[in-house]
Amino acid sequence: MNRRTFLKRTIGSLTALVGLGGGGYYYARDVEPRMLSIHQQELSSTKLSAAFDDFTIVQFSDTHIGFHYSLKQFSELVDEINSLKPDLIVFTGDLVDKPDTYHWSGELTQLLKKLQANNGKYWIYGNHDHGGYGTDIVKKVMDKADFHLLKNTHTTIERNNRQFVVAGIDDVMLGSPDLEKALTNADPDTFTILLAHEPDYADETVQFPVDVQLSGHSHGGQVRLPFVGHLYTPLYAQKYVQGEHTFETSNLTLYVNRGIGTTRLPYRFLCKPEIHLFQLKS
Repeated sequence: MNRRTFLKRTIGSLTALVGLGGGGYYYARDVEPRMLSIHQQELSSTKLSAAFDDFTIVQFSDTHIGFHYSLKQFSELVDEINSLKPDLIVFTGDLVDKPDTYHWSGELTQLLKKLQANNGKYWIYGNHDHGGYGTDIVKKVMDKADFHLLKNTHTTIERNNRQFVVAGIDDVMLGSPDLEKALTNADPDTFTILLAHEPDYADETVQFPVDVQLSGHSHGGQVRLPFVGHLYTPLYAQKYVQGEHTFETSNLTLYVNRGIGTTRLPYRFLCKPEIHLFQLKS
């Protein structure tokens, strides 16, 4: 969708909100963007050992810090995630909105470092992380915060001599994703989770031995209207916009996270920000 169509649809959605009254506009700008939803989801598979029963993974995505999302809000999010006591934390891209103009400070690094998970913290690039000359800047911040980058590679999570795989690819829009390289030497019979910023990449993922793909990027559309649904989503988030998706030709299940922040316009309507809390079951 080009910029003109995006603006046309956005203006249409805002007109609809105004039609609901000034309260609707205020709600979409100042209320719903702060209404965090925690989506709990069980991931069960015969590939998983009982050693991983009740193992928890928190996914958060698309914080877009700097665009109507402050470090104070992010600090509250960090406390919320830590209260869930996850075994593993994954971040699926777009840390700040505009890396080239964002006022980088040690406070953001310290907040990211404050996130705790016994089995580590992993992340992948989103398009905004690569944009605005952010590639090296964002990586440096995440490195200092003890987040491990999965860029066309994978890691193995172990418990009681049992394993599952977490793989990640580079951003589809502005990077060089290579899932074949990411899964090199990974056991295809081992339960495998893929981190891929853009959800529509799942149409490629189905060709590989991946059980679950975790994505963001879409923001769920940010503004959704009754009986209409989302009005706009970015490239590579136009087919799979939010929620759970299964595929007839594969055992793959895709989960699309609505993200935390906003971009382009600071509104959410019928599309609350969310984090995913996954619980593994054999």
